[in-house]
Amino acid sequence: MRHRCRVDKLGKPADQRRALLRALATELIRHGRIQTTKTRAKAVRSEVEKMVTLAKDGSLSARRQALGYIYDKQLVHALFEQVGTRYSDRNGGYTRIARTVRRRGDNAEMAIIELV
Repeated sequence: MRHRCRVDKLGKPADQRRALLRALATELIRHGRIQTTKTRAKAVRSEVEKMVTLAKDGSLSARRQALGYIYDKQLVHALFEQVGTRYSDRNGGYTRIARTVRRRGDNAEMAIIELV
């Protein structure tokens, strides 16, 4: 039974949702901070936490898993060289979500997600 095993669907089919989360995770790792809706920020948080955990591991297998998820090869290299060492003593909680003003067009709740 699937009771309470729910995933945020973000109003998209599975393939589009996966592509959206990959793109948001890639840009968050590239820029360190992005602004998006609160729901998307909460959804992308777990993906980025997994990528940072892989970077902390630093093995070849972890690097290949990250290359399979993140679009940019140079970004994966930077992730493993800089971010992995930056969070080596931290046991999770690599991202922070701060709510901002609502979007003017449709009044959606906006948030800034950033690497701590």
